[in-house]
Formats: sequence, structure tokens, C-alpha cells
Amino acid sequence: MEKGVPKKWGFQGNKELNVSAISVRGVFNKLLGILNKDDKRPVIRLCRADPTDFSCFKTTPLASDAVAAAVQSFQFNCYPPTVGVLEARRAIAKHLSSDLPYQLTPDDVFLTGGCTQAIEIIISALARPGANILLPRPGYPQYEARAACSGLEVRHFDLIPEKGWEVDLESVSALSDDNTVAMVIINPCTPCGNVFKYPHLEKVAETARKLGICVISDEVYGHLTFGGNPFVPMGVFGSIVPVFTLGSLGKRWNVPGWRLGWIVTCDTNAIFQKTGIVDNIKKCLDITTDPPTFLQGAVPQILEKTKEDYFSKNINIMREAANIFYDRSQDIPCFTCPHKPEGTMTVMVKLNLSLLEGIIDDVDFCVNLAKEESVILLPGVTVGLKNWLRITIAVEPSALEDGLRRIKSFNLRHAKMP
Repeated sequence: MEKGVPKKWGFQGNKELNVSAISVRGVFNKLLGILNKDDKRPVIRLCRADPTDFSCFKTTPLASDAVAAAVQSFQFNCYPPTVGVLEARRAIAKHLSSDLPYQLTPDDVFLTGGCTQAIEIIISALARPGANILLPRPGYPQYEARAACSGLEVRHFDLIPEKGWEVDLESVSALSDDNTVAMVIINPCTPCGNVFKYPHLEKVAETARKLGICVISDEVYGHLTFGGNPFVPMGVFGSIVPVFTLGSLGKRWNVPGWRLGWIVTCDTNAIFQKTGIVDNIKKCLDITTDPPTFLQGAVPQILEKTKEDYFSKNINIMREAANIFYDRSQDIPCFTCPHKPEGTMTVMVKLNLSLLEGIIDDVDFCVNLAKEESVILLPGVTVGLKNWLRITIAVEPSALEDGLRRIKSFNLRHAKMP
């Protein structure tokens, strides 16, 4: 043995971080790496909900002007308060209160580096030895990754495709025990593309109350709806059950790279205060980074002055894309779309492998599709449903049409002979 080298090093990789390898970003990067470099056609990315890939999705100039004004004011070059700049928190409280039967205050709002950090903070604040959390299947893999890093056991309840992806409330009750701390819902729902109705959300609140757990409501796609169901924030039921609302500027304003998000306590009975969870959130924020101060300084102008016609334009593009996708998907034999998308930027499609030759599962489908057609989809296993696909519709209509034509060609090429 070399002199001075220990028999055994005292460190090793954190195995829990392997969970994060199953992520939207990780799978996307791997599929990018296997594309056929000889294919001169443009790569069509139907895998990640980043509308900025396409020129039809731009933020309002008002938002850019507000950021520039905040920078040029020289008032936001400092470290921000741990919980966020007061004016920004006040503006978010006012903005969200317009949909609630009560008024939020700035003390209910905590600013984060996008919704991703909001997930990290809330999971860390709730984690304790032996505790578990209930997550939807399919869902957003970031929750599972953060829970693994925090030592929080994950239990999955199902969303039912035949019922418009409603929560299986019986499975929620069956999975919960005295160590369950919370359940997560995503509304409007990614990856499924559905929008939960008021009566169903009320049942979710009543179920959580009966079980003695809080609800974490991921509303990063709030108001991004284009079907028959209006968006109803879970905070409406804050008098029934304590609710953490997570949100951000990213999706609705088409600025995911700005990373400005929030955690909001919707809890008219002050249960979060009494149980010490609010203090835990503040302690977590004390030891993590903050969203840039100048972005926080721009928030009041962005929220208060963005015109409704800006949102309407984006909604109309998404509605057209949803219609195109649903109609064209009927012509792809190996696809079954159980529910026409009515919100968010994604939709789930069931993959019928019995109609395909030489394709063993959803990952294999996506790998070969990327190689042969330069179209990138997300395998359903990434979001919890094996042999399904998550497809993004936040795409220019012409690119979506082209991508679906290529998928159909791929399907025909790999179709089993009768």
C-alpha cells in the first residue's frame, strides 16, 4: 500500500442522490446526446415544458421593463430579507387573494428561487424521522427526489385516467397513517393536463382534514387553463385544511429561467403557526440562497400591470395546440390519449406496445424515436407511469404538427405485421 494512503476513505457518494437521476432534465439531456447528427431536420422537443424554445411564447415587454427599472434604480443590489422583499410579498398576497374568500398578508408569503426551491424548502421543513408524504402518480419527480434527500418516505396515490385524472381518494386514505405529514396535488395538473373541479378539490380538503395532514398545492400553472374547467386554487379550502400553495412567475409569464417562486400559507386557523412549520420554513430559508433581489423588486409591477390580453394570447395558442394534439394523436395507432388536455403545458399518452415490433418499453420508444426522427418525448416512467409518455404541447402549432407526423411515421415503421 502506498505510504500515507488510508486503508479506507471516510467519504462516499450520497446514494439517495441517485433518485434525482430520474428527472425531466436528466432524461432530456440523455436523449439529446443520442440524436442522429446526420439528420438535418430540426430537433422537435416535445419533452420539457419550456415555452421559450418557440418564438410564439414571449414574456410581456412590461415584465422586462420592470426588471430593467429595478436594476437601474440601484435599490435592489443588496441581500434581500430571508423571507423576501416586503413589497414583492405584499404584491403576491394581493394577487393571490383575488381568487380566495379571505385576504392573505405579506406574512403568509415566502419567496424562493422558483418553484423547484419551494419544493425543496417545504419538503425539508416537513421532514422528520419516520415520517412519510403522499405523492400523486403520475406526478413531478422533483418531489420524490427531494423527499429521498431529506429522508422522507414516499407513498404514491393514483390519479385515475378514466375519471379525468381525478385523485383516488380511497388510496389516499389507505396509504395514510400517524406518520403521514402531507399530500401533494398539482393543479392545473402536470403531467396529465387536467384541471381539478371545485367539488373534487373540496373532497381532497375534507379527506386531508380527516387524516390530519396538510395539503401542498403546486399551482405553478395556475390560471393556465383552456378547457371547460376554471382554475380553482386549493387555498379556497384553507378553512377546512391547512394548505401550502407553491407558485412562480415562470410558466404564466413565460420566464422559467428567472427562477422567482413562492410558498404561501393558506391557513385561516393558523395551524401552521401552532405546529411550528412556519418557523421551520424560515430556518430553511436562513441557510439557502435567495432569488435575485432585483427580480423581487420587479414583482409588484409585473403582477399589477400585466394586461389580460397578454394571458389571453398565450391561452389561445395553448388551446390550438391542445386541439391539434388531441386530434392528431387519434391517427397514431400506438397512442391512447384518455383525456384531452385542458390546462398546463403537458399531456399523458398511453403507449400500446402490442402494436409495435422491437420496442420493449417507453424508454426504448423514446430512445429510438430520438435516433430515427429527431423528436424528443419524455418516457412515462420518469413521472411514475411505465409505458406511458409525457408530451409537451407548449409548442408552435407548425412544429407540433411536424413532430406528430414524424411520430406517426415512426409508429408505421415499427408496426407489427398482421
